[in-house]
Amino acid sequence: MTEFLVKKFVKDYDNTNNPKVRSSYGMLSGFVGVICNILLFALKLTGGFLINSISVTADAFNNLSDAASSIVTLIGTKFSQKPADKEHPFGHGRSEYIAAFIVAFLVLQVGFSCFKNSFAKILKPEAVVFNIGILILLILSVLVKLWLALFNRGMGKKINSGVLKATGTDAFGDVLITSVTILSIVIGKITGLKIDGWMGAVVSAVVVIAGFNIAKETLEPLLGEAIDKETYENITKKVESYKGILGSHDLIVHNYGPSHIMATIHVEVEAKENLEGVHEIIDKIERDILREMGIFLVIHVDPVDLEDEENLLRKQKILEVIGKLEPKASVHDFRIIEEDGKIKLIFDMLIPYSYGEKRREELLSDMDKALKELNERYELVVTLDNSFIGE
Repeated sequence: MTEFLVKKFVKDYDNTNNPKVRSSYGMLSGFVGVICNILLFALKLTGGFLINSISVTADAFNNLSDAASSIVTLIGTKFSQKPADKEHPFGHGRSEYIAAFIVAFLVLQVGFSCFKNSFAKILKPEAVVFNIGILILLILSVLVKLWLALFNRGMGKKINSGVLKATGTDAFGDVLITSVTILSIVIGKITGLKIDGWMGAVVSAVVVIAGFNIAKETLEPLLGEAIDKETYENITKKVESYKGILGSHDLIVHNYGPSHIMATIHVEVEAKENLEGVHEIIDKIERDILREMGIFLVIHVDPVDLEDEENLLRKQKILEVIGKLEPKASVHDFRIIEEDGKIKLIFDMLIPYSYGEKRREELLSDMDKALKELNERYELVVTLDNSFIGE
């Protein structure tokens, strides 16, 4: 069904790096969500009133909030495709995240409202009328929500959309919610226990947790999250595949929306290379990355002298010393300058986030002591930094 809908309503569906194609995926997901959730709301609300069940009614309003969420997602997806203007030179891509944050508040509101009603029914429990028709309706609802969850998660993975993935996760939560509701009705029928209020409280808790999770996932890209390892490896592997590029480091990715990504990276080239030739290679890499990955990349060039054998040997020994002191550290922008009788070792070093100020000072002190044992003329000029990759 998912494949049929995608092929029917999304033109050029394989070209997921295209913002228009990506928007079509989001719009399709939103429309499907609205239709499914409104139907489920109407059916469950009717059933909840017929059998006097607060958990079924709560579940119905949860579906209504999901429909509202889909509408907000539709608006956010559409607005995120607006082109850049003088007030927003990086585009409007983060509108999608703002829409998801609104969705999180809608989910939380439903959860707290349901908890209030459930608590009232815990204090004054009432019997739930068993109705086989309503039971079948709820089972069908579980199946519909399970498909919707898989549909949204699949669409989210296809276009790498955090909003659609979150919507899929929320739908999986709804599967659990309705399953708990069914359990409440069956247990009430078999044992006569009035546990509908307690089950409604469980439903409310799941809804609230889902709301908090959606808010958390939405806030991370807005605050500026670290690049994931897969994206990091894809970009660096692509950059380093070009002739003349010896290596790369300091990749920083700025997310202005799922389809509006900017990045900067440092690449190492031989110092003896022709400047115009290097510039041509850099231009080609930037164009290819934009075309193939949809990322606007800016490249900084670091020249590396591969002909000074003495300094290369020094560097190798220095890296061995650093590796023993901190195996997780990595060094780049390495230079050696002899000045005023000193041999200055100038480089940047990435260290784990676990390092506090005291531990940083201890590491520098240990490095200085160990390197002076190699050569008392060595003088460290080190910039300590953290990686921009998510751990």
